[in-house]
Amino acid sequence: MDALQTLTSHLDHRGVATVTLNRPQVHNAFDDVVIAELTHLLGRLGADPAVRVVVLTGAGETFSAGGDLHWMRSMVKFSAAQNEADALCLAQLLDTLDRLPKPTVARVNGGAFGGGVGLIACCDIAVGVHAARFGLTEVRLGLAPATIAPYVIRAIGPRQARRYFLTGERFDAGHALRAGLLHEVVEPEALDGTVHQLIDYLLHGGPLALSACKQLVDEVRAATDRDALKRDTAALIARLRVSDEGQEGLAAFFDRRAPAWMR
Repeated sequence: MDALQTLTSHLDHRGVATVTLNRPQVHNAFDDVVIAELTHLLGRLGADPAVRVVVLTGAGETFSAGGDLHWMRSMVKFSAAQNEADALCLAQLLDTLDRLPKPTVARVNGGAFGGGVGLIACCDIAVGVHAARFGLTEVRLGLAPATIAPYVIRAIGPRQARRYFLTGERFDAGHALRAGLLHEVVEPEALDGTVHQLIDYLLHGGPLALSACKQLVDEVRAATDRDALKRDTAALIARLRVSDEGQEGLAAFFDRRAPAWMR
């Protein structure tokens, strides 16, 4: 367990790191300390070969209420330059989570608002409880969900984003599922079982292959040159086939045994 002010972190024997936003008294809202600690921790987990999967969740009954009110109040007196520097810290956190070279699972144990929705959108897989509520309420403060926008729009699409960015309305887990923010919605008693099943699926995959798949999705989505895309994807599968991991995976399949990364 890491000694952190605002988070807890635990790595089990399988290489599953569970990171918990641990400020239940303020519904796991984040401030500059949370942002700094989470950015640093994710960077360390991403670089640790012992880590296979990262699960992000919240303590108590809320996933994350977004920006801490006291933190937001302190920014009122910031200059434009100070506000931009502050916002870039959150942008770096989101980018770190989004680009983490390990599979990430959002265990959405309760509501998420503003930046909390952004954290969910940055995770590869998101499972939430039926009672969870969500909102992108920045417009009601005369603001916009600018820093989280690239990730939320990618998750729910521009049409849904226009609605929820503009109305600031709260929506339930069913709407989050249909919009694409969540992959599954379950009863509270089924949350851990569903997350564990997903982790089991992920642990069956080769670590390098999982990282390559994350990068592949982004590259294919952003590709504009079809010929270059053909060459790049062909080169990727060729590299994976001749890699030590690829050779081990193919040999294990034909030998009808578990590959080395599952032992």
